[in-house]
Amino acid sequence: MKAIAAVYDTNEKNSVLRTLDVPIEPIGPHDVRVEVKAISVNPVDYKIRNSITKENPGPRILGWDAAGVVTELGAKVSTLELGDEVFYAGDIKRPGSNAEFQLVDEWIVGKKPKNLNFKEAASLPLTTITAYESIFDKLKMDSFTNKTVLVVAGAGGVGSIAIQILKQKTKAKVIVTASREESISWVKSLGADLVVNPNKDYQEQIQTFGLNGVNEALLFSDPKDHFENLAKVLLPFGNICSIVESDSPLNMNLLKSKSNGYLNEFMFTRSMYQTEDRIKQKHLLEEIAGFVEKKKIIPTDKLDLGEMSVESLNKAHELLQTGKTIGKIVLGGMRK
Repeated sequence: MKAIAAVYDTNEKNSVLRTLDVPIEPIGPHDVRVEVKAISVNPVDYKIRNSITKENPGPRILGWDAAGVVTELGAKVSTLELGDEVFYAGDIKRPGSNAEFQLVDEWIVGKKPKNLNFKEAASLPLTTITAYESIFDKLKMDSFTNKTVLVVAGAGGVGSIAIQILKQKTKAKVIVTASREESISWVKSLGADLVVNPNKDYQEQIQTFGLNGVNEALLFSDPKDHFENLAKVLLPFGNICSIVESDSPLNMNLLKSKSNGYLNEFMFTRSMYQTEDRIKQKHLLEEIAGFVEKKKIIPTDKLDLGEMSVESLNKAHELLQTGKTIGKIVLGGMRK
């Protein structure tokens, strides 16, 4: 089959994307083979691409967000059928979705929302799982929660779905960081109650709303840029849940006096370690699909770069690395 993989180029002395013919992998007992109809692109893609070096030359098929059609079932598959239209994020330890076909564990695959096309559906899985696990597994929120939650980087991929999940599944007051006019407009359209500028003091801005601080914080951007600001605005016993690794040490002592916590979310943990509860990701995807079908949650595709190709993937990676994209970048299946 055809796939687009990251490989080390000895002439450029860098990792590059190339279209390759690769063997069809044998299917495992709980795997489904999916014909990839659409993908979306995430920071994890270019981060893994950047790990391709002379010592680790690849090839590595990237892509961990897709929608498609089930074309083959493993011998023990019980939750899906041939022809099912599905969406999923996949497993970072296995070949990704930048290919004609992909093998995925049935337990982390959800049935696609019926009212979405493949590109719209592909905008949701990775960010939905990340946001959902951050809110409910890490911050332990529930449908009765009426806390004040600050979402840092609310216009990005994860923020765009987190705002909607918070508004649909909790009673939280949602404060979001955004600075550009288009970002502010986008997060308000998704349900943000209040917006603050990420480049200014959070507590001072929040006090103008008559609030003393926030109960919880979802950190969807580089921690070093926001940690001290968040430590200041967080109320006693509140938590920060971060989805981004920090390149520099964070002063955890700033959280000590208010008994604040710092939590990490990585949506690939369940698939990487084959945890017994990984079927939770199937269930949460299908739960959110229900909200989408009722039009209570909308897909977050904001930029369509056409069919999947070396050129369109390079463009997507470049745009993501600016840190200024809104929502998700989507592409169709492999160019024939």
